[in-house]
Amino acid sequence: MSFFKHYGTPRRSGRYPWGSGNDSEQRNKSFLGYVDALKREGLSEVDIASGLGMTTSQLRNQKAIQKAKERTELAGEALKLKEKGMSNVAIGKRMAINESSVRALLDPVLQNRSDIATSTASMLRYAVDKKGVIDIGVGVESHIGISRTKLNVSVALLEEEGYKVHYVKTEQLGTGKFTTIKVLAPPGKTYSEIYKNRDQIKMITDYSEDSGRSFLGLEPIKSVSRNRVLVRYAEDGGADKDGTIELRRNVDDIALGNSKYAQVRIGVGDQHYMKGMAMYTDNLPNGVDIIYNTNKSKEVANDDVVFKKTKDDQDNPFGTTVRQKHYVDSSGKKQLSSLNIVNEEGNWGEWSKSISSQVLSKQSPALAKKQLDLARNLKVEEFDELASLTNPVVKKRLLESFADDADSSAVHLKAAALPRQASHVILPIPSMKENEIYAPNFLNGEAVVLIRHPHGGTFEIPQLRVNNKNPDANSVIKNARDAVGIHPNVAKKLSGADFDGDTVLVIPNKDGLIKTSPSLKALKDFDPREAYPAYEGMPKMSGRSKQMQMGDVSNLITDMTIKGADSNEVARAVKHSMVVIDAEKHTLNYKQSAIDHNIADLKKKYQGGERAGASTLVSKAASEIRVPRRKEQFKVDPKTGKKVFQETGETFVNAKGKLVRKTTTSTRMAETDDAFKLSSGTKMEAIYAAYANQMKTIANKARKLASETKPLVYSPTAKETYRDEVASLKSKLNIAYKNKPHERQAQLLANKIVSTKKQANPDMDASDLKKIKGQALEEARIRTGAKKQKIIITDKEWEAIQLGAVSNNNLTQILLNTDLDGVKVRATPRTSRNITTSKLARAKSMVAAGYTRAEIASALGVSTNTLQEALD
Repeated sequence: MSFFKHYGTPRRSGRYPWGSGNDSEQRNKSFLGYVDALKREGLSEVDIASGLGMTTSQLRNQKAIQKAKERTELAGEALKLKEKGMSNVAIGKRMAINESSVRALLDPVLQNRSDIATSTASMLRYAVDKKGVIDIGVGVESHIGISRTKLNVSVALLEEEGYKVHYVKTEQLGTGKFTTIKVLAPPGKTYSEIYKNRDQIKMITDYSEDSGRSFLGLEPIKSVSRNRVLVRYAEDGGADKDGTIELRRNVDDIALGNSKYAQVRIGVGDQHYMKGMAMYTDNLPNGVDIIYNTNKSKEVANDDVVFKKTKDDQDNPFGTTVRQKHYVDSSGKKQLSSLNIVNEEGNWGEWSKSISSQVLSKQSPALAKKQLDLARNLKVEEFDELASLTNPVVKKRLLESFADDADSSAVHLKAAALPRQASHVILPIPSMKENEIYAPNFLNGEAVVLIRHPHGGTFEIPQLRVNNKNPDANSVIKNARDAVGIHPNVAKKLSGADFDGDTVLVIPNKDGLIKTSPSLKALKDFDPREAYPAYEGMPKMSGRSKQMQMGDVSNLITDMTIKGADSNEVARAVKHSMVVIDAEKHTLNYKQSAIDHNIADLKKKYQGGERAGASTLVSKAASEIRVPRRKEQFKVDPKTGKKVFQETGETFVNAKGKLVRKTTTSTRMAETDDAFKLSSGTKMEAIYAAYANQMKTIANKARKLASETKPLVYSPTAKETYRDEVASLKSKLNIAYKNKPHERQAQLLANKIVSTKKQANPDMDASDLKKIKGQALEEARIRTGAKKQKIIITDKEWEAIQLGAVSNNNLTQILLNTDLDGVKVRATPRTSRNITTSKLARAKSMVAAGYTRAEIASALGVSTNTLQEALD
């Protein structure tokens, strides 16, 4: 009886391993010989890999491993023969190779290269055995000084020994997206174990721990003595400057440094702290260094009422992110300041390039159309510039970024900014007239309007005349970079603003484009705290509930305004919003407010039901919806340029035992092809819908063009000509890569910190969670040494890039690690707006002479923004 016996093949699918038989060392020879034979038969590398059940990367790694083993064997044999006294020629004859090959085998340098994979594998093995799970993602190769290919081969060697490669997802706290970390784990370690303990994933090079520092890196706060603080109560004028902290000049532990003002937290005694805007004053009584202004009455106030209670959390005593300051005392020792900085002069000055729908939708349709048309035209102009670029890699990257920005414009409905509008923090100057404003970045005498977010309508927009001659303002905030001074009563019109860091949009209004209206009489003297105090035993509103309620009433006000609600109806909604916004902080009865102001009736009339939500395109556009979970990477439809997502199909069993699909968040506008589907039919919505559709169209157009852009034509000649520039760019890219493992470590550590904080405070609202995430990521980056090094491209390097001296892949990576705005400026050069050296010198002399920035900018013929950038 005859039969066949399967004894294995040169493939992984065989019953027995490669090399089985009399010669156990033949495995590498048989594998390489088999691959070479298939190549000779005309099979491609892709076909060979597929036939062996591998990817091409795995095939290449396996070939490298087998070649390294073969070389090691040959080198060992050559060395033995050499030790017997044989010449290189004789060794070559014995081994059936030529004499030059013998020399290569015995050459220590080449031998060292061959040993890299083995020695790196040994290092990785030691690291895993010592640390458990290690990061082997992008950038690790830069740290250990080898190529990515060599690292992959070394990892493949360890995989043969049973070590496992896993891909672990973790949230990027800075962006809300997810990043995937490639890790190497010891045999037997499951993905589930790794994911649950992902904060334990280590770098190959250890980073130092914090040696007992607190969780988020804060030093114990340095409080001031209560005796140094004078509380100015409402009866004494404190209400006019509520939230303002006035400091004595030239006192080291409370000095503002180079700033004239700052938003701060200052500990008082053992259990309290002050919060507000700190600024200097020359009117302090003897014996105190600080005046704390409050709207509380001295009849009912005590320290527990006037001051805030510090939280029982060493890492976060003030409930917000702060930056601690240090100073050098008179004896030369470094000391911790009592000022904990939230923001300081220069942090608010945002010369906005857009204006929100929350503002513009409450103005006239004509103004909305004008600014949206301008925004669209700017986008079309930018697209045309990018489409004309000649460098395909730069063109593709900028078009992709442009498409993302256009998509965002469609969702957030931001229009082009009005001329010279700017965001500034407000400070109280009681000596100002109620129709005046101290605003050194604007022209003396010009009319400006102030808009605070959120605002109920035009009745909450004051129009003021700029007066930069006020002596009190000039004594404390002269030439303020990003602050304005107003009379306290103006703040009352600004949606109930106060002076603890509130900001406003300042817009010149010479032609009256921004409409204002008198304050609603129904809102006069309305005090939500007096009208809706808590009843005994009433549950306190949570932060999460406040956020939901505030979003709900804000959408209602927007929908009512767009649909033409009368002033009495709007006043009801605005009063309720005032109660809601203070409900958590002061434990107010917001539910009774909803009943008294008949909010259900307003919702039914303007939103279609008592429990309905957003009903107009403006309020719907950015509202969240859940969609089936999908892969982050998307394809581009070659015909339309639209994003095509692939759903993951992931499911889970919910609390009711039902199998349901996992979802992710998106927005209504992002998931809608035609914005008009979100409109309720008003004229204002039609204007915004047309704009959103235009932004979607141009985004798709940019994506389509990007996908059609051919790769870079690489020029070896240019590479040789610009050899130094190419080497410099590669060096900069290597430095940028070295940060990636540190950044991944920072994200892992920060996620662990946030997870711990959430467990301790499960009712944390979104704003508090955002602050904690920011704190955690900032501290984790300090601990891990993560610091993004953006590549700065010189003129000569840009010249090399444009002439094709840099490969397609390297240039793509460079663009991912540089400032795209800077690349855009280089790629689409325009007339320079920079101030000349002589103009800058003139500007500095005018600053010294006491001119305001607006006056200087006008004299030089530049914008105040350009002037500020030059002075900085």
